[in-house]
Amino acid sequence: MTNNTRLGILVMIASTFVLSLQDGVSRHLASEYNVLMIVMLRYWFFATFVIAIAIRQAGGLRKAATTQQPILQIARGVLLAAEVCVGILAFTYLGLVDSLAIFICYPLIVAALSGPVLGETVGWRRWAAIGVGFIGVMIILKPGMGVFDLASILPLLSAVMFAAYALMTRFAARQDSTATSFFWTGTVGCAFMTAIAVWMWEPMIPTDWMWMGVLCITGAIGHWLLIKCYELAEASAVQPFAYFHLVFGTIVGVSVFGEVVELNVALGAVIVVAAGLFTFWRERLQS
Repeated sequence: MTNNTRLGILVMIASTFVLSLQDGVSRHLASEYNVLMIVMLRYWFFATFVIAIAIRQAGGLRKAATTQQPILQIARGVLLAAEVCVGILAFTYLGLVDSLAIFICYPLIVAALSGPVLGETVGWRRWAAIGVGFIGVMIILKPGMGVFDLASILPLLSAVMFAAYALMTRFAARQDSTATSFFWTGTVGCAFMTAIAVWMWEPMIPTDWMWMGVLCITGAIGHWLLIKCYELAEASAVQPFAYFHLVFGTIVGVSVFGEVVELNVALGAVIVVAAGLFTFWRERLQS
């Protein structure tokens, strides 16, 4: 593994840009078609992509599929597929800006659960940052002020699910390689989505098939860039730059879909990002 922090940071920022485009396309398609069908088609391409990569690696499919913890890998794949469905559903109800502003609290959830789940040390400073980040989420949600939008629960649920997936991925990494986890993520997610969504097929117009292709390509490229950035540099060095996802996603939401950035959303997002950056800084100090 090489250690090129500057290149790793650039690749992470590139991945957030590509994934923000994916989010925009997802929002467009999910507003016209069944969310489950959209995610199923995306996973068909994703599975093909990971299988193609596995075939090209030393040891081929057999090596990529070999794991001593199949139940954990299956659970990871199913959980991520379900999280993608919930996240895209949030885009259709709340838009990109509000959804991503809430979703970015997931690193704080990972930090909070890494102690009891993985046995990692979480000091009082990081607990304080997690608490501050939670206040930021509450500012975004505005509970108790007028009618609480139940749809706001969707991106929060998505963040919890993604945090659980991240923790399970960390746990799986103790025995399995990144290539193995990537293989199981794509194939299990594909099987799961096909089983529940193939019955919900809807015809798509030619233009939207083009957008579906863009969705599949951006998803594959975005995840490949994520893997690449972690190969180039340490996770603690590049992870803070994942917050560019919120920046690019907001630009897409405002410029393409005409969304508005409310003051409480902007303030809450700044607090959440600041708390998240502090937890990464503390983690890097202790590593």
